[in-house]
Amino acid sequence: MSGLVLDTNAYAAFKRGTREAVEVLSLADEIVVPVVVLGELLAGFACGDREGRNRRELTEFLDVARVRVAAVDSTTASWYGRIYFRLRGSGRPIPANDLWIAALALQEGLPVFSYDRHFEHVEGLAIVARSEDLLP
Repeated sequence: MSGLVLDTNAYAAFKRGTREAVEVLSLADEIVVPVVVLGELLAGFACGDREGRNRRELTEFLDVARVRVAAVDSTTASWYGRIYFRLRGSGRPIPANDLWIAALALQEGLPVFSYDRHFEHVEGLAIVARSEDLLP
């Protein structure tokens, strides 16, 4: 396997020690963390009672050589617009942050690792939810 784009819920499953999430991330050569996911995680940490610990664990995760934070740019925005148009036309909108995650995954040419089923409505987007999804 080469790489994947990490969704917030997949990171949370990994941190909880969910076997499948740990296995999927262990198989990835590159883990791309969209800046949108970073924002969602930090917002969640701020609302909880373990903010300091969660931030330290996230920093350790982000310091791993095969993990990269990816910002959105004008190319990502173009992907976002196309995805939004197609989903709106099909009557299947998804949350705005997930549009950005999908746009970045398509831009990067990588699957998104998520447990959100609405990503299935994004045309051309590969989704990983378990290690079997990585097999040819």
